[in-house]
Amino acid sequence: MQSLGIDVLLKGSNFLRLLTGLWTAVRISLISVAISIALGILAGMLMTSKSTLVKVLMRVYLEIVRIMPQMVLLFIVYFGTTRVFGLNLEAETAAIIVFTFWGTAEMGDLVRGALISIPRIQYESAAALGMSETAAFRYVILPQTVRRLIPLSINLITRMIKTTSLVMMIGIVEVLKVGQQIIEANRKTSPNAAFGVFAVVFLMYFLICWPVSRLAARLEKRWA
Repeated sequence: MQSLGIDVLLKGSNFLRLLTGLWTAVRISLISVAISIALGILAGMLMTSKSTLVKVLMRVYLEIVRIMPQMVLLFIVYFGTTRVFGLNLEAETAAIIVFTFWGTAEMGDLVRGALISIPRIQYESAAALGMSETAAFRYVILPQTVRRLIPLSINLITRMIKTTSLVMMIGIVEVLKVGQQIIEANRKTSPNAAFGVFAVVFLMYFLICWPVSRLAARLEKRWA
């Protein structure tokens, strides 16, 4: 046990600190995903708008998110806004803003894809039954869209959880930051601490993300 460096997690409250750091990462992810889903549905509808200007603006937004690294966005929001606009943002708030900005674009693109994948005959059948466009969207199109979106949205959660490891760069004490602190504090007494601590961190991420990923795959296969 000692040769693997796992023994440091049994000292004091080290393992509890690691769990607390993991919860910080998961909490940021869940809040960001919840907001992203709500805003992403609106963004996806705008991406399928008949207005060319709206579609161009949403496309630019999506491309910015895809091209710009999340770490750069974190630095811009957390450090940039503090100096340029004089805002005193908490690091966790800045992280939620950035991940929501990213997640909304990703979710919007998923919604756009789900909406345009609905066969045109569905709209025509609803109109033939005398349904208005609003009623057709609410009772025919939206339920099918949501059904296609659920597996993809679950996959977005796992991506968000994994990406939150970047928040340590702006001072948030999440699981990787705690792991580094434990390793530094035990560098002399346990030289192999890095292997043991990061192996446990990997296992923690796996235990959280793998069941979620399997659920998404199962729903996608079931509803295909």
